[in-house]
Amino acid sequence: MSGHSKWSTIKHKKAKVDSQRAVVFQKYSRELIVSARLGGADPAGNFRLRTAIEKAKAAGLPNDNIKRAIEKGAGAGSGDNYEELIYEGYAAGGVAVVVEAMTDNRNRTAGDIRSYFTKYNGSLGATGCVGWMFDQKGVLTFNEDTDFEKLFEAAINLDAEDITEEDEQYKVYTSPENFQKVVEGLEAEGFKAESAELTRLPQNTVEVTDEKTADQILKLLDKLEEHDDVQNVYANFDISDEIIQKLEA
Repeated sequence: MSGHSKWSTIKHKKAKVDSQRAVVFQKYSRELIVSARLGGADPAGNFRLRTAIEKAKAAGLPNDNIKRAIEKGAGAGSGDNYEELIYEGYAAGGVAVVVEAMTDNRNRTAGDIRSYFTKYNGSLGATGCVGWMFDQKGVLTFNEDTDFEKLFEAAINLDAEDITEEDEQYKVYTSPENFQKVVEGLEAEGFKAESAELTRLPQNTVEVTDEKTADQILKLLDKLEEHDDVQNVYANFDISDEIIQKLEA
């Protein structure tokens, strides 16, 4: 968990800087388009779309952009035909990396991602080479003002898998299949999550003690995150705060 949590923190800091960049808006727009295309334009009956709208609003995507993306996705035969792809490989130091992408040109995307791995001393592998090292989970985050005992009881009654306290927040973990049930069930009980997402958690982490290797890993992940077609990046590294602070400096 430490590697995943640390990378999430780094991404959160980075998101504050990048929040107004067109590339970030493009990622949310693509998710809105695909969600609407797959499940329809009504968020009340399309949980994935509802979640996408909430994330897009939290990131600052204007309402007009959200509306246009949904209309584009729901329009029969209109708009770009995005497909969802997963790329897997190893970063420097043997760190496993999983990349979730949406693209209208898989050859372009695969070529770009392969070049990034190569540039930063990694290697893009075959499908399935590292995906098994990660567990797919639903994660709901609540602020520290939430009544933990009541949240715990409600989550357990909804068959959540675990509830933890991390970084002054409470996190509820679910299976992907039970994610929607837990989100909507907790909302019905008065618990509104600050964030709710499907993610990939590493089963084990690789400790990285070499500063050069750590720099290559973080540069690769940054480059992947900045690509228009990449939606999410997951890695199983564990880098000390001391090394991260040196690299940030």
